[in-house]
Amino acid sequence: MPEANAPKPVPFRGGGFSPKPRVWVGFVVLVVVIAVWETGCRTGIIHPLVLPAPSEAAQAFLDLYNSGQLWKHLGASLSRLVIGWTAGTLLGIAVGFAIGLFSLARAGLVPMVAAIFPIPKIALLPLFIIWFGIGEGSKVATILFGTFFPTVVATYGGVDNVDRGLIRMGQSFGLSWFSIVRKIILPGALPAILPGFRISAAIAIVLLVAAEMIGAEFGVGAYILLAGSLMAMDQLIAGVAILSAIGLTVSWIIGRTERLLLRWRT
Repeated sequence: MPEANAPKPVPFRGGGFSPKPRVWVGFVVLVVVIAVWETGCRTGIIHPLVLPAPSEAAQAFLDLYNSGQLWKHLGASLSRLVIGWTAGTLLGIAVGFAIGLFSLARAGLVPMVAAIFPIPKIALLPLFIIWFGIGEGSKVATILFGTFFPTVVATYGGVDNVDRGLIRMGQSFGLSWFSIVRKIILPGALPAILPGFRISAAIAIVLLVAAEMIGAEFGVGAYILLAGSLMAMDQLIAGVAILSAIGLTVSWIIGRTERLLLRWRT
């Protein structure tokens, strides 16, 4: 028989240590929000000029799809987003590792990063237009610049948080500098770098829309700006929904990448 004074197991509360997938919860919440929204519009509680019904936004999306304009706007936005975010991320990782690994780079670059990071990057778009022109170069440069700094901070922060005991252990086993970086520092920094991708991707989408609103013929931001100018609220909501879908897709891709590269944590 178990002892009377045996400690009772403490029930686990919260999912932070062992999260379990609950995909249906998010789906149910989304359905409920859309149902309440649609009901409010149909009953007149929500004025159509303030917020159109989801069914009207869906019809505007179908009209955009049937006209063939969807792929022009979406293709232009995705190309700018992919090029700008990828280039900014790669440069940010390289500079972040340089700061984390070399004292000279840390002394010279950290003050510069701290000084430029808080500047709203969209405020620099006129300068980029002067440098790169009104075309794609200025828009990609804005996204690249905005993506670069959060990636730098996440990368060198991840390098700094690597357990120094593991590095000393690698040195005691005679590993080369390159092997220590590849086998110890890089895997140890990934849990900080990959979540930084989510932040930089969100910033990239915001800058994408802002840059397209200032000067672009095609793009989701240009479509939203035109819809707002014409007071076509159904089209505006359809454009916002497209941006939300882009954000969800990017988040899903990054999440899959995290699960793939961080399997050693499970």
